Amino acid sequence: MNASYLRSHLKQLESEAIYVMREVAAQFERPVLLFSGGKDSIVMAHLAQKAFYPGKIPFPLLHIDTGHNFPETLTFRDEMVERIGVRLIVRYVQDSIDQGRVVEETGPYASRNGLQTVTLLDALAEFKFEAALGGARRDEEKARAKERFFSHRDAFGQWDPKNQRPELWNLYNGRKQPNESFRVFPLSNWTELDIWQYIQTEKIPLPSLYFSHRRDVIRRDGMLLAASEVVRPVGNEKIENKIIRFRTIGDMTCTGAVESHASSLADIIQEVASARITERGARADDKRSESAMEDRKKQGYF
Repeated sequence: MNASYLRSHLKQLESEAIYVMREVAAQFERPVLLFSGGKDSIVMAHLAQKAFYPGKIPFPLLHIDTGHNFPETLTFRDEMVERIGVRLIVRYVQDSIDQGRVVEETGPYASRNGLQTVTLLDALAEFKFEAALGGARRDEEKARAKERFFSHRDAFGQWDPKNQRPELWNLYNGRKQPNESFRVFPLSNWTELDIWQYIQTEKIPLPSLYFSHRRDVIRRDGMLLAASEVVRPVGNEKIENKIIRFRTIGDMTCTGAVESHASSLADIIQEVASARITERGARADDKRSESAMEDRKKQGYF
């Protein structure tokens, strides 16, 4: 791909995402940007800065903290929020557990990733957010490929893939009944490779987790999970020290690493371009069933 075509391609994707963000700001009184600390939500925050420059981002960031996040992610999140001057709202899955809203899983494969749906829905209701912007892309997973830019949710925050609105000629219908809401996905038409090339072009800072580093890991069901207080060896498993990096960042209990020596953006772009497994192929939460993601989305997951 020559440099001129790449710049044009990325510029088109950027313009589309900015247009969607401005539509959200125009159509909704109380939008919010969902922030995980991963590369897609970081790109979303960068695009929001561009969309509303020279003003500040006109909506807050919302992070649902499972309590099992990578420390590097939380450090980066706090530094980024201070740097760009945006309001950050954090809600904790642990609070949902303490309040009896959810029941924590037990056993060696326990994860809080699914529990965050309730915490998210409670936070959206608490602040009466009408539209939640997320960084999901259609190339990530088959359920996400069904999403519209403006994804309608019913009064319970649930998603019905068969009851979504047409989006012809870039017209987005944000009309809704009381208590209904929307999830909005400005990066819908981006690919993982687009994200990395845009990050390189825009020189966007990222958490160190995305780059090659040494870490203690546990091999489980074909995945490399970071050894930690919440991920310990089970049975014949053992801790190994390997050179790895993460293609996606989430809850430590279900986010797998890949063995890699990619220590620069150029290395990562070359690696992603030749990969035959999607980035979510290393997510244990997507392997629980064939329809794991779609089931979670129907319940209110983003």
